[in-house]
Amino acid sequence: MQPPPYPSYPLQPALPPAPQRAPLNGLAVAALVTGLLCVLPVVGVVLGTIALMQIKRTGARGKGMAVTGLVLSAVGTLLCALVLAGGAAAFVEGFKEGVREGARDDGAFSLRRGECFDTPGGDLEAPTADMDTVPCARRHAGEVVGVFRLPGARAYPGDAELKDRVEDRCQRLADTYAMDSWAVPGDVKVYYYAPDRKTWKHGDREVTCVFGKEKGTLKGTLRQDASTLDAHQAAYLEAANALNEAMAEGPEEEYVEDDLEGYRKWAGEVTVALATEARALQAHDWPAGAEEPVAALVAEAGKARAHWAKAAAAKDADAYYEHYEAADAHSGHQEAVRAREALGLATTVAAANPSV
Repeated sequence: MQPPPYPSYPLQPALPPAPQRAPLNGLAVAALVTGLLCVLPVVGVVLGTIALMQIKRTGARGKGMAVTGLVLSAVGTLLCALVLAGGAAAFVEGFKEGVREGARDDGAFSLRRGECFDTPGGDLEAPTADMDTVPCARRHAGEVVGVFRLPGARAYPGDAELKDRVEDRCQRLADTYAMDSWAVPGDVKVYYYAPDRKTWKHGDREVTCVFGKEKGTLKGTLRQDASTLDAHQAAYLEAANALNEAMAEGPEEEYVEDDLEGYRKWAGEVTVALATEARALQAHDWPAGAEEPVAALVAEAGKARAHWAKAAAAKDADAYYEHYEAADAHSGHQEAVRAREALGLATTVAAANPSV
């Protein structure tokens, strides 16, 4: 026998393996460096031109670096003349902006949080340099939920360690980007693009986390955070997600008998999370239509918490199951649905929907 499902708390799917990233073109890096140093501008132009030709043929990354290096090298010879003519301030500002744009290319696609992008064939598993930003209202392959940089250690940490460091961070970024897990279709997963051993040597430390599908494309944004939600919706989801996170951290063993201590520890964590959720819900000033269902949800959380606390102290597996099932009877699912309806949030868990 194993614990019954707990329908009030949909869990996020596990992250798929990281797809391979396109390599970084070495000549593009050289072109950027030459352009930044403002020496041998002709060499920078040649390097940038060759790099662009190679990138177009191989799909490697570095297009922004090559373009920036080429442009900076081309205008390098004009620097002294501009300075002498009194146009130094304007030139330096433009120079800095070009450097900033070129520096963006050291990441996966030079995309920012909230941007949607398309790929040739919509294939996330085979990224190339030809990834273009598109309006999220159009069909697209992925939506960026967050970008972050890894610590700049000299040595590559190894594939396994890098995977561990990236997966949890990307999932947390996805959770804060789309706070309402009920509204995320079941076939949408979190993918990430991270440095590999080769690009690490060139200083690549940027990780891009995206929503995407193994098959099919997205249409419309999945973003649901403080920028798209009102204060009441955000407050409700913050409270509910504290419990969702605890529910998702259950033991790996399928049966209580195989890890009673682990299940008891988990029950204790859920007990604390239920108390945290109840305090947050009680502390907020809800609109009139949501007051009653939220109060009912808090009451159910109190009843469930009592049974979870008993499960945390269960002497054997049979006692654990008994208290777990009693807690399940007070999951608060119906109360949550009514509260969500009053707040204008999703009232059903989104299924895998090919039209999304």
